[in-house]
This record gives sequence, C-alpha cells and structure tokens, in this order.
Amino acid sequence: MGTKIIEERQQAHALLDMLPQEKLTVVRSLLEVMVEPLSRSLASAPVEEEEVTPETAAALDRARASLARGEGIAHEEILREFGLGK
Repeated sequence: MGTKIIEERQQAHALLDMLPQEKLTVVRSLLEVMVEPLSRSLASAPVEEEEVTPETAAALDRARASLARGEGIAHEEILREFGLGK
C-alpha cells in the first residue's frame, strides 16, 4: 500500500473514532453496502435514460419553482440534522 493510501485510511479511522455509536452504526451499514459485490456492480452500471412523462415534468417544474421561492431546506440545516454542522 502506498503512503497516500495509508494516510487516507488513518484519516478515515480517526473520523470513525469521533462518531457517536448511533452514527457509527449507520456508517458501518453504508460501508457494507459499498463493498458488497452487487452494489459495486450497480454503482458502475451505465445510466439508463428514462422518458419524462408530462406529469413528472410538471412535478419537476413545481419543485424548481418551490426552490426558487426559497422553500427548500438549507444545506447547513441538513448538515446540522446529521450532526455535521460547524
């Protein structure tokens, strides 16, 4: 293993050591999914284009308009919700 990879692993371990138990459990589950073979193959699969129906297009327009009005959830609020805010 190269020095850079070892440093990356050490940094990841240090971050894991800082997590409370309930968040550590979530991260562990995420890591299990990331290394599971089917998940890896799905993650690298090509994206299939899907036809956008008029209903979906209308829903997307409504969502974009809502965001333009400032009705979305601020990035900082999401970070705080997950205990990642500064």
